[in-house]
Amino acid sequence: MTVTTVSETNVNRATPATLDGWRLGAVALLAVRFVQGWIYWGGGSRRFIYAPSKLDPHAPTWMANKFQSAMPGALLGMDHVVDYMLRHFALLYTGVIAFSAAELIFGAFTIAGFMTRLSSMVTIAFSFVLMLLFGWQGATCIDEWTMASANFAMGVTLFVTGASAYSVDSWLMRRHPALTRKTWFQWLGSGEWSMRCIERVGLIGAVVTVLFVVVTYDHYRGSVISAFHSGPVNPSKHHISLTAGKLFPDGSVRFTAYLDAGTPEEPSNIVRAELLDNNNAVVEQWDSKALAALPKTAFANDYAYNTFKPGYAGITAEMGARATITLPSSSSGGPVSSGTHRLKIHTVNGHEFEIVM
Repeated sequence: MTVTTVSETNVNRATPATLDGWRLGAVALLAVRFVQGWIYWGGGSRRFIYAPSKLDPHAPTWMANKFQSAMPGALLGMDHVVDYMLRHFALLYTGVIAFSAAELIFGAFTIAGFMTRLSSMVTIAFSFVLMLLFGWQGATCIDEWTMASANFAMGVTLFVTGASAYSVDSWLMRRHPALTRKTWFQWLGSGEWSMRCIERVGLIGAVVTVLFVVVTYDHYRGSVISAFHSGPVNPSKHHISLTAGKLFPDGSVRFTAYLDAGTPEEPSNIVRAELLDNNNAVVEQWDSKALAALPKTAFANDYAYNTFKPGYAGITAEMGARATITLPSSSSGGPVSSGTHRLKIHTVNGHEFEIVM
């Protein structure tokens, strides 16, 4: 009769998982590994192979436009990072190429199961950065939040399990059994962990994932410790912030406009602007025809990508655009009286924004 003591049980719990159990877990996660890898490989391959215009600074699908559209809702200071990159082309282009190449390479590594834990750490980092940048977007079901959350969880799961079945890591371990005992391969490849290590890392990963998902969801949509809301930055309703307004004696005005909320799928269109005095009397007015006829010199855009510019129905602006706009005097009634005035702009969907000057 064999007697198992408590000390023997503890020893068994601390030993590596059996090869059969390790392989079984890896087989069960084959679909997860493939999907996680395909998502990132697909992102990189589209830009390098199937839709290279995304890497063309002169094309309307250039990646900088997407980054700029995400800037208003970016978290933890990422809006300042994007702002800096948009103003420094060499850094921006290098960053876009490096990010796309990393997606392509580590996506392929994940599909193949090569250096799986290293690849999963990279995909976790991608998911975190993508959440900070794009997590707020998605008018009905916060699509970008859903993608980042799911990819984060899949990355954590693959980091815990590795890829010891139908993978390059598995092939390497069969050819070089000593790899399974190498510390670097245990943490970067798919070397076997002890059951104690699996339990600890798995629980830490689960806690981090739950916090990542719940905290970001509450921030963007509430419904956890607060009521449901559209988020600090509305992903469906355009909003234009007006600052630095200045009224000139002849009735012309200059102001800074920033399209800092709404969907990037459609531009915002300003169809009328008016200057009001203290008595709400109209001093100056610019209709859609006058706005559409503004010269390009009337717009000093902060960025070269998404911009404010003349459009067919007035002024059109793409998500994340910020510009200093000058509206010339439209009347011949002499100088404007002194005192407080308000500039009010009207968009095609009936929204109004104003600034005191």
